[in-house]
Amino acid sequence: MSAGAIDEVTRRISAATGGRRMRRLRQGDWTRRLVRETQLSVNDLIWPIFVREGAGAAEPVPSMPGVDRLSIEGCVEAARQAADLGIPVIALFPYTSAEDRDEQGSRALDPNNLVCSAVRAMKKAVPEVGILCDVALDPYTSHGHDGIVRDGRIVNDETVEILSRQAVVQAQAGCDIIGPSDMMDGRVACIRAALDEAGLPDTMIMSYAAKYASAFYGPFRDAVGSTGALKGDKRSYQMDFGNSQEALREARQDIAEGADMIMIKPGLPYLDILSRVARELDLPTFAYQTSGEYSMIMAAAERGFIDPDAAMMETLSAYKRAGAAGILSYFSPRAAATLRRG
Repeated sequence: MSAGAIDEVTRRISAATGGRRMRRLRQGDWTRRLVRETQLSVNDLIWPIFVREGAGAAEPVPSMPGVDRLSIEGCVEAARQAADLGIPVIALFPYTSAEDRDEQGSRALDPNNLVCSAVRAMKKAVPEVGILCDVALDPYTSHGHDGIVRDGRIVNDETVEILSRQAVVQAQAGCDIIGPSDMMDGRVACIRAALDEAGLPDTMIMSYAAKYASAFYGPFRDAVGSTGALKGDKRSYQMDFGNSQEALREARQDIAEGADMIMIKPGLPYLDILSRVARELDLPTFAYQTSGEYSMIMAAAERGFIDPDAAMMETLSAYKRAGAAGILSYFSPRAAATLRRG
């Protein structure tokens, strides 16, 4: 191309852009960091872990490369690791064998169950790390549903009464944040009342305000021992993935009932929902990078299709850019280490 032709292109670009060259601010690492709009930090991370009965080494979750089921002592070590990395909160989920499940999810109310025992051990050893506990019956029911089943239907009010007692048991063990993930109507109000009546007014509630009936939960069900247990599906209480306005109604209702924080799950396929809720409602809004999202990245990385660390940081930043106050992610310790390295 001749110098004259290049000069003509330069003239046209200058005329079209008013002399503004958008690439100027992208030309160096330091300039990109200087003007970056979204800054992900370790303070944005919540680390979900899985606790199992017994002692000994960690047990890998086959469908979640790099994720293990931990003994209670392993959970204590995870809490120490979180403290060292600066991760503020661990979310705790139990792996429950078939023999410990029944139709009512009775083990959920046992103050000496796996979750409560792990919470006490973790808070004793590392009190500065917050603990978020899941409130739902699916890890404890033989049918794999989040609530009580009567005549083939998941009954709302009977389930909520049990969930309220489950929340109190967990809070009495030392849990800092209650996370109702069941999607029953009115459960936030009843849990808040139960906690207050039990003398636990400082226990926070992070409601799964918009939890969709999603294909991205499969590896999680493997991790908690629900694979094969679920009879039917959860579409009668989890949200239809075609709906957006409904998510706003659900979130507003949970806020009115006393939620301190709200969550959108799944995360990446629902960034539009996350963005709307975070923008329109005045409450800290979190996103859950689900097991399926995590495993897709790791499976592709194992085959050499993508760079797992690059994909990890890009997706976590996407949640933050969409408006998340924080992200529940199985990548949390890996991301925290990456952020520490700068």
